[in-house]
Amino acid sequence: MGRGDLTDVEWARLEPHLPKNSGRGGRWRNHRAVINGILFRQRTGIPWRDLPKRFGKWKTVHDRHRRWSADGTWDRILRAVQADADAEGRIDWSVVSVDSTVCRAHQHAAGARHRPAQIPGRDRRPVQHRPDEAVGRSPGGLTTKIHLASDGGCRPLSILITPGQWGDAPQLIPVLDRVRVSRPAGGHPRTRPDHLCGDKAYSSRRNRFYLRRRQIRHTIPERRDQRANRQRRGRRGGRPAGFDRARYTRRNEVERTINALKGFRAVATRYDCEDVRVPPRAVVWPEVRLALVP
Repeated sequence: MGRGDLTDVEWARLEPHLPKNSGRGGRWRNHRAVINGILFRQRTGIPWRDLPKRFGKWKTVHDRHRRWSADGTWDRILRAVQADADAEGRIDWSVVSVDSTVCRAHQHAAGARHRPAQIPGRDRRPVQHRPDEAVGRSPGGLTTKIHLASDGGCRPLSILITPGQWGDAPQLIPVLDRVRVSRPAGGHPRTRPDHLCGDKAYSSRRNRFYLRRRQIRHTIPERRDQRANRQRRGRRGGRPAGFDRARYTRRNEVERTINALKGFRAVATRYDCEDVRVPPRAVVWPEVRLALVP
């Protein structure tokens, strides 16, 4: 087993959720070797063609990663792993934090095809579709932004990819709407944390109204201009937002989750040129890897 490969414990948690060989046609190459190749590439950020031969053909590793990104296999695996972790009590719902991080996009990450590829006889519509490559221009150049919510154990619960110049506040609701942890025993998936923490970038009337409507207690500091505007309006400005300083210190958990994700160089710097039909999924395997940790 090489450095960074799946351990036996991680493989035992992951194997039941992987696609099985069924019906006629080609057979899947050993999933563990291919997944280790994907992890190696995400951890080092090397070009796909430079993968070591111990992982097999580079094209097999690359194509499986792209295929499972398009048909939603990665998302189903992540949801299944999260459900197992929640059933075992390893997900800490007491405080869920939200934050974002900007990833620099390499010059090779731009210029994807803007029209769907013509593949006769195949499904041309992926599970998720985005009209752009999630590459934007900000003062730092070409960038992509990752928005995520993580639990108290530094496990990612949901993730959203946007261009780098997009703001944080408008993405709070889409990120929370993606939190869906299934229950193996059946019933509705869990979507609501006990408490939410976020920095002042998420302070807006729209976000606070959304959280109150869903009965989610939250700790989000009020921006200085919003406080001054509320005080200027007097009684019509409403009451000040509550703030629990002791609970707010736990916001470091989402920052530690981001640091763990950015330990994968293909996440910290985006190298791939994404087809507009497929969402950028360079972070999916780091997500699964964090969810597998006991």
